Amino acid sequence: MSSTPSPESVYLDPVALTQRLVRFDTTNPPGNEGECIAHIKALLDGAGIQNQIFAKTPGRPNLIARLPGDGSAAPLLLQGHVDVVPADPAGWQQPPFGGDLVDGYLWGRGSLDMKGGIAMMLYAVTRAKADGMTPAGDIVLALVCDEESGGNQGARYLVEEHPEQFQGIRYAIGEFGGFSFNLGRRRFYPIMVAEKQVCHLRVTFKGAGGHASLTQRDNPMTALARFLQQVQSHQLPTHVTPEARMMFQAIGRHLAPPARIGMAALLNPRFTALALRLLGARGRTFGPLFRNTVNPTLVRGGEQINVVPSEVSVDLDGRLLPNIGPEQLVSELTEITGTDATIEVLSHDPGPERPDLGLFDTLSSVLKESDPEGIPVPMLMPAATDGRLFARLGIQTYGFLPMLLPKSLDFAAAVHGPNERVPVDAINFGAGALYRLLQRYGRTL
Repeated sequence: MSSTPSPESVYLDPVALTQRLVRFDTTNPPGNEGECIAHIKALLDGAGIQNQIFAKTPGRPNLIARLPGDGSAAPLLLQGHVDVVPADPAGWQQPPFGGDLVDGYLWGRGSLDMKGGIAMMLYAVTRAKADGMTPAGDIVLALVCDEESGGNQGARYLVEEHPEQFQGIRYAIGEFGGFSFNLGRRRFYPIMVAEKQVCHLRVTFKGAGGHASLTQRDNPMTALARFLQQVQSHQLPTHVTPEARMMFQAIGRHLAPPARIGMAALLNPRFTALALRLLGARGRTFGPLFRNTVNPTLVRGGEQINVVPSEVSVDLDGRLLPNIGPEQLVSELTEITGTDATIEVLSHDPGPERPDLGLFDTLSSVLKESDPEGIPVPMLMPAATDGRLFARLGIQTYGFLPMLLPKSLDFAAAVHGPNERVPVDAINFGAGALYRLLQRYGRTL
């Protein structure tokens, strides 16, 4: 018996599709996305939607499908990744790759990031095909591997080796955004229009080295310890970027006067740091939108226990605000730590100079139709997505996977955390919204 579900249970049921995708263990590393992509390909083949596989290395495939439009608008890209971060079952209430339905939630690694979103996209595209819809522009669906480890096998490979597949595309839909959050008595839907830049650093400390039985005052481990202490105990300087200003001004317009004053203080560079402190938990959430950040992630040094190393290093995951370069991050890091160690930029993926908001009103109208009480606002995201790579081709990505979430679900904690889960109703909400987007894209509102 074939394991491929019938059209009725998949094409028109994004929840069942999310369950099936979650059950593929695509933990990255190593990824093993092949079976998941093969399953999706079979679904698209069955729906009569043309698609191709592109792979840099065996076992790490990417899929590109196309639903033809009438040519009255440029093609629209729907892009997402099938790989997920690791999940230790010991920390979960439900099996991380079980896809179980419990109390109205679908549990599992990737249910939010981002197999639920992929299911929404597949639902919208296959339903459009089944309904005989001819969209204004071609709908290009790119489902990739390796996003969680930098995209070298996935989006970066496609952008560098197969740019012809994205010719003429101006806008893309991807992660993260379109999910609801409450502030005061209002419900907002932040749509990601900009994201922070990835900037990886290595800081190297050198000393004399020697036998561990002797006192070694020039032990580079000591300098490394001081550096880490300074990094963890100091914040980098605040910056009010145009992207953050756009986001918080849009939110502030819908708040009560006292809260509006707080937003104004947040956007005044003289008071930003103070306002973030006074906002408490919200300030910790908003803080990365006003600062470059670094987090130590990898330490290297020493070869055996009885030898003091002559060199040790620490790698840092840095995230830059839009239009700020690596040299400024290095300067800020040097300032707060007082180090004279060597700081090397390992990699840097710059984003676009400014967001293109040409599709924002269309996305807003789709959300307002889905939830008349919701307020769409543009968002600067503190993390980075494959959108930064598609931006090299002049494509503006919008984080737009619409979900009406309960106040009790901490979205930020659930993504990449234990007990990742998504309300079943939220998957259906987003699937319907993306289908309406395909109907409206390129048409007069």
